[in-house]
Amino acid sequence: MSSSVADMYDKCGALVKAQEVFHELPLRDVVCWNTLISGYTQHGFIDEALTSFNQMRNEGITPDAFILASVLKACANIKNIEQGKRIHDEIVSRALLVDKDDMVLGNALLDMYAKCGLILEAEDVHKGLPHSDLVTWNALLSGYVLAKQDHQALGCFDRMHNQGLSPDIITFTCILKACGGIGAIDKGKQIHNQIVTRCLLNKDVLLGTALVDMYAKCGALTKAQQMLDELPLQHVVSWNALIAGYAQQGQCHEALQCFKRMQSESLYPDSVTFICILKACGSAGAIDKGNQIHNEVVLRGLLEKDIAIGNVVVDMYAKCGVLAKAHEVLEELPVRDAISWNSLIGGYAEQGKGGKVLDCFEQMQLEGISPDEGTFRGVLSACSHSGLLAEAQFIFQNMAIMYGITPNLEHYTCMVVVFGYTGYFDKVASLIEVMPCFHYHAVWLALLGCCEKWGNVKLGTFVFDQVLQLDDVCTTAYVLMANIFATAGMHEDAETVVKYMLPQ
Repeated sequence: MSSSVADMYDKCGALVKAQEVFHELPLRDVVCWNTLISGYTQHGFIDEALTSFNQMRNEGITPDAFILASVLKACANIKNIEQGKRIHDEIVSRALLVDKDDMVLGNALLDMYAKCGLILEAEDVHKGLPHSDLVTWNALLSGYVLAKQDHQALGCFDRMHNQGLSPDIITFTCILKACGGIGAIDKGKQIHNQIVTRCLLNKDVLLGTALVDMYAKCGALTKAQQMLDELPLQHVVSWNALIAGYAQQGQCHEALQCFKRMQSESLYPDSVTFICILKACGSAGAIDKGNQIHNEVVLRGLLEKDIAIGNVVVDMYAKCGVLAKAHEVLEELPVRDAISWNSLIGGYAEQGKGGKVLDCFEQMQLEGISPDEGTFRGVLSACSHSGLLAEAQFIFQNMAIMYGITPNLEHYTCMVVVFGYTGYFDKVASLIEVMPCFHYHAVWLALLGCCEKWGNVKLGTFVFDQVLQLDDVCTTAYVLMANIFATAGMHEDAETVVKYMLPQ
């Protein structure tokens, strides 16, 4: 009887009372523990669920499949892969997955691996299951989407369909995300038609949002807007998808208009809305609107709650060239990270203020914030624009030694510009020899720009050939090479290059 009372409290969400009743029980069996652990898991009390599981073990009670499934769900929620793997080992040793009629445990195991990002392990579990149902396929499909393996997600969807399973709302939502991730608009339209045929848009607002998001990510913004207008129920998340789509496609004016229209329809913007619209303001240089939205963010106290909003405010001011304000906002943030500093560093680098960039680089480290790849990209770029050869060389050489970051091709490109613009072409050659990839268009184009500065015809001709091997219609390369020839008085060669550049 007490166990039933505990179960009643659990289902009502009164977990404190359920725990009190549970501890008063004279005898706690596996059913009682299952009630408590599943209750904690369902209501998001993950630490309490895992603690209870360990207490049950200490009392010598062997968990059944239902308890193990609940604990796997808890492990998935906090990505506790170590405990998840231990439970997997127990499941295998006890041969708990052989029952074709009981899919709960197998699905929980697959879902745990998928949510922890171990998609290969999730695939192995799937292959070993005696039977698959829709929940199984949805868990695997969502795992592919979470891991950004969108092509594999589409293949998974087709395999599921070939087994005669009918997709549900979860399936459709996942596959639309995959279509948006790789721009598979034709497949997305097919899914859209299936959703309409089954009249599912009236049943789930998130499904409609997924359709808006898919069209927006595929660049079909007119269709995304039409889709939003046709939704039976609009939600701030749906508008966020459209605003983000406009911003990502560089249509910042349309994003701002969309934001205005959303507010006129009495929909209250959330943190994601503000992040999207602030990014649009930064890209469009709309400083007045950005400042207005910054003030609204401050009034709502969001800078104290969400570091991402603080970072995007800094980035907006930096992209608009208002660096004093960007620096002021950064200093006022309750929490700063590398992204905060990277935005400011990038802004100073864009304006060629190498000294300010190095000051920021030092200050962030004094605050205990470790620079990341983006930080070094901004710092080296600033050094290249400001001619800070010694500083750039020291930082580049110590990236791996002091910070554990291996230079990537963008970092090498910055150093090519540093050496090339200061005339150290021998150092450029040595650098290119050790680059992780010889065939990198950006680095050759940057070097060609250096050759133009110094009028280096011999090296410029070689570099020009390298660029054309990678992109034979690169207009910038033709212009640079023509300028190099013209500066050297080789006007016929310059005219020949221009002739090849023009459409035949």
